[in-house]
Amino acid sequence: MRTTLALFLLFGTLFTAGGYGATFLISEYFRAQGGSDIDTGTTLSVALVGTLIGVPLVGWFAGQLEASRLAAFAAVLMSCGYFLFGGFSGELSYIQNIAALLIGLGWGMFYISGPMALSERVTDADRGHWFTRFSAFQMAGICGSPILLTIAVAQGGFSIQATFLLVGIIGILASLLLTVFGIKVPLEKRELSLRPWVKKIAKIAVSSAIRPIVMVGLGGCVFSGMMSFQSSLVEGTSANASTFFAVHAVTVVVSRILLARYLSTVSRIPLIITLMSCLIIGILFLLGISIHPVFQVVAAMLTGIGYGLVYPVIQTWAVNDSPLEDRHAALTWFVIAYFAGIFGFPLIGGWILVDAGKTLFILTLAVIAFIELVVAFLRMRDFGYIKGWSKGG
Repeated sequence: MRTTLALFLLFGTLFTAGGYGATFLISEYFRAQGGSDIDTGTTLSVALVGTLIGVPLVGWFAGQLEASRLAAFAAVLMSCGYFLFGGFSGELSYIQNIAALLIGLGWGMFYISGPMALSERVTDADRGHWFTRFSAFQMAGICGSPILLTIAVAQGGFSIQATFLLVGIIGILASLLLTVFGIKVPLEKRELSLRPWVKKIAKIAVSSAIRPIVMVGLGGCVFSGMMSFQSSLVEGTSANASTFFAVHAVTVVVSRILLARYLSTVSRIPLIITLMSCLIIGILFLLGISIHPVFQVVAAMLTGIGYGLVYPVIQTWAVNDSPLEDRHAALTWFVIAYFAGIFGFPLIGGWILVDAGKTLFILTLAVIAFIELVVAFLRMRDFGYIKGWSKGG
């Protein structure tokens, strides 16, 4: 696949991911109306329902409707959600829930159809490289969006509702780019049938691919905890949430672009140990935010390296370690696990933050990250990972 044509997908991904990044402002949205982080968690749990609908839909129908078209439709759904958030009063809770459902549905559909559209057009040897590039643009959108939107609110005089309307417009642009990608880079061969994936979990569960699927669910909890509640973590300190978003985003994007090819040549388990250690240490550095903002900067860099690089590594692991006929199912379950963590954890995390405080909240994130590291070692002897720690496995 030519890089120039891939840019349609990559920039479509950047703008669509910006829609998910805008959800980090939902906490500020509710605060402006006298709400709390519990309201944020409740709303994001509605978005979780949307993702758990969207992911299976793509999982089943990607064989009949080409994945890039599904990705374009997903971007439109997210736009509709933000148009509702921006166009109606916050007092209409049912409108907020419909908006959150649409955002979750759109993001869930895109999160699987985007990489699926890419994966179907590249070889096994190039998949890790392209996934890393793809995830770099995705992370740039996720972390760059809240920075730009916060600047628009704080310095541009825009209301959060107005910025949500802007996000909706950008989502329409993303849909157009993704549509063009599907037209410019058509698949040579397509199946016109439903793709079963639910029952294949029994086969995936006894393979090596189950470990990255569990790991991404735990990693999703950590990521959503750090990002969704960053404004709460810096409250009462001299640190700024936008600083964390900016440093984290730059670290992830730069490291993914520079190290994309190198990561595929390093032995998997030692690499994961190194990256997860960076993530855990970075989370613990969040405990020092009240002492000095430099702790926040270091935390953003370490978590950017750790989470930012381990994600494409385990995504490639989940796909490449599955039999060819099960790869579609493995990617589907990988995304479901991710969203269970991303949108499910804020409901629990918001409660911990409000009732137990910042320290216990941060320590909870560190424990979850440690469990994720432990999962990487489970059943290693059954698959030959201890002996030799061979490359890629």
